[in-house]
Amino acid sequence: MATFGILSTYPPARCGLATFSKALRDHLTADPGCDVGVVQVLDGALPADEPVRDEVVAMVGGEGREDTAALAALNRFDAVIVQHEYGIYAGQDGEQVLDLLDAVRRPVIVVLHTVLAEPTPHQREVLERLMHRADRVVVLSRTAGHRLGKVYGVSALDVEVIPHGARVAPPRQRAYGSKVIRHAKRPTILSWGLIGPGKGIEWAIDAIAELRAMGVEARYLVVGRTHPKVLERQGEAYRDSLKTRARDRGVDDLVEFDAEYEGERRLQEIVDASDVVLLPYDSREQVTSGVLIEAVAAQRPIVATAFPHAVELLGDGAGAVVPHQDPVAMAWALRRVLTVPGVAADMATQSGLIAPTLAWSAVAQRYRKLGEALVGTAARMAA
Repeated sequence: MATFGILSTYPPARCGLATFSKALRDHLTADPGCDVGVVQVLDGALPADEPVRDEVVAMVGGEGREDTAALAALNRFDAVIVQHEYGIYAGQDGEQVLDLLDAVRRPVIVVLHTVLAEPTPHQREVLERLMHRADRVVVLSRTAGHRLGKVYGVSALDVEVIPHGARVAPPRQRAYGSKVIRHAKRPTILSWGLIGPGKGIEWAIDAIAELRAMGVEARYLVVGRTHPKVLERQGEAYRDSLKTRARDRGVDDLVEFDAEYEGERRLQEIVDASDVVLLPYDSREQVTSGVLIEAVAAQRPIVATAFPHAVELLGDGAGAVVPHQDPVAMAWALRRVLTVPGVAADMATQSGLIAPTLAWSAVAQRYRKLGEALVGTAARMAA
């Protein structure tokens, strides 16, 4: 059984990579023979009131830290899993991670959470060097794999597609569509995740106003704290602008903000209680969305803008895809889900067919097998 070192941001950091790495680590170690340690990437100093988790064996980045301990820690494991985003490592476009990996003497799996369609020359250089160092490259969607081929000339044979994991909801009976309206209960439209410009919440608020004009009263719940980097630069200006927009559109009685970073169990309850998940993102680049994966795994009806991962995952009927920054199209799609009998149930049925492949247990097993194969290959070459 192979052992793994994970290089990534990690809780108490509140970001998608940290959450991803924590879940992957937990499900890898669900097999008692699989030991996993984390080299935690810091952005600044570790908060004094936040304890270091037992599984964190070293740290890299932050104030006054050297990479020596991190390197020694990674080389103690059989294989290393590197979570990559441009913004988490030091140096221009995170280039300092390359110096660290050049000194790692174990098979390296690089997980690309972002694959840009139009990288700058330096971003391209960093990614190409990173892929050259990797023993195996993992992307989280077929779209990301296709983009690697089209933009970077990487053969599909050199890329492994392993989806973002999620908790998979158990099958259950649920009333959908027009039944919600007939019961005189406002349905809940949900968006969640870290909040900041680019999330498209302003267009969603406009869509709620359009929906009201169509005669459908729906509660719009926005769950999540402001992204830490946005909070540092702009404070709560974006969230405040959204509240002002809701008042200006006459829907402040329908729009609610839950600014807490919900614990996993509470967030599951909120997602399970929603009638539609709305992903109004502005990005046309996004090839991976953890929130999208979690919504599909929870078997919720989904309305999303046409970012690449949504087009890929919802194309068979698990949700509706609408143009970017088009509140009227969003409103019509939401109205159809909420009022036309059978639409929401059909979406949930299609999500149920996809969900088992997204379960964290299945995802962790694929990483485990990939790591063991690389370790076996390395051992044969060394013999």
